[in-house]
Formats: sequence, structure tokens, C-alpha cells
Amino acid sequence: MHRSIVHMDLDSFFVSVERLTDSRLVGKPVIVGGGDRGVVAACSYEARKFGVHSGMPARTAKMLCPEAIFVKGDYESYSKYSTLVTQLVTERAPVVEKASIDEFYLDLTGMDRYYDCYQWAEDLRNHVFKETGLTNSMALSTSKTISKIAVGTVKPDRSTFVPAGNEVQFLKPLRVEKMPMIGDKTSHMLHTMGIFTLGDLAEIPLKVLQRVFGKNGTWMWERAHGIDYSEVIPYSEQKSMSKESTFNSDTTDTAFLRQQIIMMVSELSFDLRKSKFTTGCVAVKIRYSDFDTQTRQIAISYTASDHTIRQHALELFDKLYNRRMQIRLIGVRLTKLAGGGSQLNIFDNSSIIGPLYHAMDKVRLRYGLGSVIPASTLAVKRREVSHPSKKELPTKQA
Repeated sequence: MHRSIVHMDLDSFFVSVERLTDSRLVGKPVIVGGGDRGVVAACSYEARKFGVHSGMPARTAKMLCPEAIFVKGDYESYSKYSTLVTQLVTERAPVVEKASIDEFYLDLTGMDRYYDCYQWAEDLRNHVFKETGLTNSMALSTSKTISKIAVGTVKPDRSTFVPAGNEVQFLKPLRVEKMPMIGDKTSHMLHTMGIFTLGDLAEIPLKVLQRVFGKNGTWMWERAHGIDYSEVIPYSEQKSMSKESTFNSDTTDTAFLRQQIIMMVSELSFDLRKSKFTTGCVAVKIRYSDFDTQTRQIAISYTASDHTIRQHALELFDKLYNRRMQIRLIGVRLTKLAGGGSQLNIFDNSSIIGPLYHAMDKVRLRYGLGSVIPASTLAVKRREVSHPSKKELPTKQA
């Protein structure tokens, strides 16, 4: 029995949400994000015709498409609609994986004994549009990779089906850049080898690809032959992230306590970005030597940026620590988590911040969390803690 995997993608999601609240944007070239030093967070299909794409500096986008309408972007609204679509999909589909704020994988394997899976998925696609007003595209195939690629060939507001046994034929004429995870560097190397389409790639012997690309060569060969056994991971919503430290000796050293907060925020922000989450609420907790525990929180605009979360956390600490008693524990907690963190940094009002965090995270993923730390923590004498950067188990909801 072959698998039945659906990939559903909300069309130009940020722009579509903006158009729900402002009908004047319909049919116009729209760019979400921007500012003098900002970058494009999302753009309409009308703007894409001019060469505009997400991640592009706003100034470049304005030169390419002078008539474009720039909107600041409302991440809280995007999160709300994403949650609504998630509820609609999970209510009907047996197994759902939320890949990002606007993408979903559905495993319908076995349902073909009772339903036409393609028609069932098409009905769900129409149901989402009817309930939210958001158009979406959908593809059904035997794997996550084929379905994701297929969606890209029919967007926007359409659906397609790649039958079992037709995977290689479907992939054959497509450019290698259409394969997920093949970036600019890899595609350039493939081009120098005379490999331009996925059909070309499928004809290269496995050992040749392994010799040039190592383990990635095996992966590319398998995908080019339509082989992908990766599972649809059931969706669960993480509700919070937190870290706390209990000191071996109680302290009133505010410089040290602020250092601990900065370190915790740095680690939590990295965890947010790695998990593609953002936070809409920051809380700080302190426990005095007499075990009296105090917590204070603040709602913030959705972010995964160290500098923003750090500023709020330190302000909360300054307001919270008013007894001037010794402290035995301090902690930071992030709540109101929302998916789509990979798209968040481009909402910052600087084109520098996003690439900076990307570079820092890349180093941390390769060399460990301690390979990049805030400079402000180096000037304070380190103090022994019994549970350094202790991370609480996240609360999840099925």
C-alpha cells in the first residue's frame, strides 16, 4: 500500500491576511515589511512579477516595483489566522504536521479504502477558504518531498495530484533548484557538472554524487528518484519555554543577576529561532532567600530577537527586585508562542539584525551553544549555580 501525503500551503499568506482587513490591496502589488533599512517579509504575486521576493532589501524592492504598496505587517494577526487554519485542518485530517506558520503536511494513508483522497483534500482546501477567506494550494502524492515540490508548480489557489509510480516522471523536467534543501551553492556545483534538471540528477550514478557531496549525495540521489520515507510528524503546540538558575549561595549582586538574565534570554532566543517560534509575552521570576517567589510579565510584539526580549526582561527585573533581600533563584519564561519564527527576523526594522542572528545561530549549531555568548556577560565574575540555565519541560497540547 502506497502512502497518501498532502502538502497544503496558504497562498501569499501575510499579504492575504492584510487584504482581508483592507480590500483596497486586492489586485495591487503589495509588500509586507520594509522601512528604510528593512527587508521584504512577504509580497503579493503582483509584486513578484517585478522580481521582488522575501528577504530582499526594501530599497531594492522599491526600485524594482515603484508602484508597490508597503504595509508594516501585523504578526499577531498572522498568528491568529494561522491558528484558525490549524484548527480547521486538525479537526478533519487524521495526522497533521504544521511545517510553518502557513504550511501543513497531512497523512491520509489508508483513507483511500473509504474516500477518494484527492477529492477529500480538495474539499478541505475549499473548507479552509470558506471559513477564513484565505486561498490555499494543495498537492497529493506518496511523499512529503514530492507534494511540496508539486504545490510550487500550481500556486496560487490550485491543487494537483502525482499518482504513485509517476514520481520520477513528474520530477524529470524540473530545475534542480525546485528540490527543497538544494540552495545556491549546491545548485551552482551541480550546474558545473552539467546537471540542470532533476532528470539530469537522477541519471548520475550514486557513487559519483557521494564522492562529490558526501552524505548529501545519497540524499539528493534518493530524492531525484522520488524516494522519501520521512514521516508526517503529528502537530503539537508548544505553549512556553523557560530557563532558571538556583544559586549555591544566595546573592544581592545585581550585576551578576542581570548577567544571568542576559544569558538565559540568549539561550531561549536561540531555542525560539531553532524551533521556528516567536514569543508574545516575557516573564521574569525571582525567589528570595525566605522562599518568597515573585513573578512579573509583559505582553510584547511577537519576536525571537535577543535584543528585544533582553530589554523587556531586564526592565521586568528592575521593577521586580525591590526588597533588596538576597536571591536564591532567578528565571525567565516565554509564553504566547507562535509558529513561523523562520519568517520573523525580517520584521525587525533593520536588514542587519536578521542576517546577524542567522550567522550566530549557524555557529552555535555547529560548535555548541557556548560558542557565541553576549559580550556583556564577560565582565562579571562567574558564580557557581546548582542548575545553570535549567530548561523546564515545555507544556504541549495535542
